[in-house]
Formats: sequence, structure tokens, C-alpha cells
Amino acid sequence: MDIVQLTIRATGENVQVLSHLLAKNPSNLYERTHKDHAIRLFFSTFTDKQMEMTIFVTPDPLSLINQSSGAYDITHYINDREFAVSSIFTSLIRPALSTALNGKPKEAYEKWVEHSFSFHFSFGPVATELSEQEIRNLFEPLGYEVNIEFGETDYSFQIKEKSSACYITLSGMSTLQKGLHQLFVLIPVLDNYKHYFIDDTEIEKLKRYGEGWLDTHPEKEFIIRKALRFKELYDQFEKPEENLQPIRTKQLPLNELRYEKIVDKVSALPKKRKVVDFGSGEGKLSAKLGFVNGVEEILAVEPSESETLKAVKRFEKLKEQKDFTMPTMIWGSLFYFDERLKNKDVIILCEVIEHIDEERLPKIMALILAYYQPSALIVTTPNKEYNRVYAMSDEMRHSDHRFEWTRHAFREWCEQMNHSGQYEIAFEGIGEEDMQYGSPTQMCTFIRKENQL
Repeated sequence: MDIVQLTIRATGENVQVLSHLLAKNPSNLYERTHKDHAIRLFFSTFTDKQMEMTIFVTPDPLSLINQSSGAYDITHYINDREFAVSSIFTSLIRPALSTALNGKPKEAYEKWVEHSFSFHFSFGPVATELSEQEIRNLFEPLGYEVNIEFGETDYSFQIKEKSSACYITLSGMSTLQKGLHQLFVLIPVLDNYKHYFIDDTEIEKLKRYGEGWLDTHPEKEFIIRKALRFKELYDQFEKPEENLQPIRTKQLPLNELRYEKIVDKVSALPKKRKVVDFGSGEGKLSAKLGFVNGVEEILAVEPSESETLKAVKRFEKLKEQKDFTMPTMIWGSLFYFDERLKNKDVIILCEVIEHIDEERLPKIMALILAYYQPSALIVTTPNKEYNRVYAMSDEMRHSDHRFEWTRHAFREWCEQMNHSGQYEIAFEGIGEEDMQYGSPTQMCTFIRKENQL
């Protein structure tokens, strides 16, 4: 069973009041289900001078995939974050710890909110690409002694090739509220990953949880950039509001913006009767294409049986809706020729090429452009430059990515793939645009020249 956990140990006089600050009965097991994930909290030690409480989450990976709201729609590829202490974990345990986070116990215990105890905060597994020294630089300035265990406990394990899992223990004097605030800010910084869209409501949360310690932290800029990701949000945090342009508080997640852009592009094409969605996954894009006026056939091509089953269920729910073109699922791969895919109006590769070894791509593109010969080909892929906006350095956005290209590299590659000159090509960005680094997703549209038809 995969669990992620936080253990809080305290020693010294009056530690029993911590149960009141937590608003939890030490004699009872706290057990709740939140978004189909099991959250449990229990006290393993509770004496006059010792207290130990553990809260742990047993995630439901299927729920992370199937959330219809898209809140947990990370990608249909394998993702390890549901099994690591990250923003997913903190969001799931926040309701259970709300009294302690807000500092609002019963009136008789309010005086203890500002009382410091000798704490040990232990949490993990953490999937981090920060070095041991970088981890220490986050917590030691707060007065904690930091112990990091990599792969030496029964619980430690490797999460993907690029994520070394560890357990972290922080020891020091703190109030319960401040200690939790620091964890809720710094755990997502450790993992460099957030499962939800980041908007300017994050500013208010960061200011609230960072009050009293973040302003004087020597790594303040690093923490804020990791927490907020976007330059506009960082500026709004650091500068007076009257000097800034307002930013949007609501925006679709990036994957939805991709689908929206592709649907708009297909809708505007003069020829769009027959569409192929390569790497269709659980069918989200294919389902949206089913409502495009003029589209009469959609072939959703996917090699994964489990993803295909999800797509079929999705399409079945929509088949009775007016003007919906039911997609046809096809088991298939870009590595094999399929006669059924020839001479279609549109072929789409949405966030597909970066999951393929780079040296195999020329043959795939030759298969599509020279043999399938669609009237239009739409390709999207991450913009590597934009990773700087996410406060990422050299790491890729997903562990299954074989590569990520800059805008120049993507443009150069598309031009090379169009070496015969049969297609006109055009480039666009998708998502929030940064003045220096562009948009998070880049898109190229290949339009077959009329004299080549």
C-alpha cells in the first residue's frame, strides 16, 4: 500500500495542549475521505511530556485521473506525485489541519497558539531534484536541524529515474501554526510541482502562510519563484499593486488551453471532414473535436488498452448529444503503417512527439507527410525556454519526456521535416505568454499546398 505521511513529535512541558490546537481527540482515529483519497490521523504517543501524531494519505490514483473537473488532470501518462509528499498531499491534509493552520482553537487554548514547543516534523517520501544542500538552505535558516534520509529506510524508494525519494526530519523550536505554515509553503517548493492551476489567489495564501518568516528568509526569492511560477504573479507579490497591471484570476489549465486552441484551428480549416487524433489517450481532445461543425469522422488512435477503455466510456456518455460525431477508437502506433489513416483532412499530434526518442522522429514524420499525406498536420510540444518561468532549471516537465525543445529548435526541426516543401508551415504559442520565454506550449501547423493535392 502506497502512503505519504507527516509525523509531528513534540517533547517538554504542556505538550498535551497540542491536541486542542489540532482540534483532535488523541483517543480517537480521525478518518475521512477527500476526493476518494483516504486521510487518517492518529496519536501514537500522548503523555505529559511526549506527543506524537501522524497524518497520512492513501491516494486513489484512478481518482487523480478521473476527476471530471480537471483539477488533478496532470497527464494520462504515469505520474508519481500521488505517491509523494507534494502539493497534492498538502491540499488533501489541509482540511484535517485547518484549526491548527488558522490558529483558531477553542478560546481556552488560544494563548497556546503563540507558544513554542520542541518539535520534530518528519515527512515523506519526497520526490525532489534539489541537492541535499539546497534542501538544507530552505530549512536551516528557520532554525531547524535537518536530517535527510535517501534510500536508507524501509519506506524509501526510487520514484522514476530522475526523482530520488527521501524522508526529511526537521527538529527545532517553533509554534505549531508557524511550523505547519512553513511546511505548506516549502513542501511544494521541494517537489517543484503543483497539481492545480496557479493564479493570483496563490499570492494571498503565500503571504498568509509566509507571514513572520518568509520576508527574512535568505532564499526568499527562490521560494517565491518556485511557489508562484509565473513572472506576473511574482511581480504582484513583490511590488505595490498600484504599479501593476491586473492579471486574470481565472484561466483554464494548460491542457484545456491546448485542446481549445486545436479545436479552434481545426474549425478554421477549409478541409476538416476526416480527422485523426494520434496518441488520443482517454479521448478528451477527440471528444471535443466531435462537436466541431463539419467534422464527420474522427479516428482516435491509441496504443494503450486502459486509455482506450476510458475513451470509449467518455464517448458513450456523449453519443446522444446533438451534433456529436462519435469518434472511432483504433489501436495503433506511429511506428506502424495503417492504410486506414491515408489521405485524411487533419492529423493531430498533441503533446506526443516529446515522448518518442528524438532519432525516431524523422521516420515518423516521413510516414505522416509522405505516405498518409493529410491536408493539415497539427503538432504541439512543450517550449523548453518556458521552464524558466516555472523556476525549473535543466529538468524536463515530465519524467517520460525524451526531450524538450526551444522555440528555435522546434522551428528548425519542423522546417527539416518539410524538406520537400509540400507544406506551408506556421507557428503559434499556447498558454500564458512570457515576454522573454514565450508560451508554455508551442504549435506548428502544416498545410498541404494546393498544387500538391
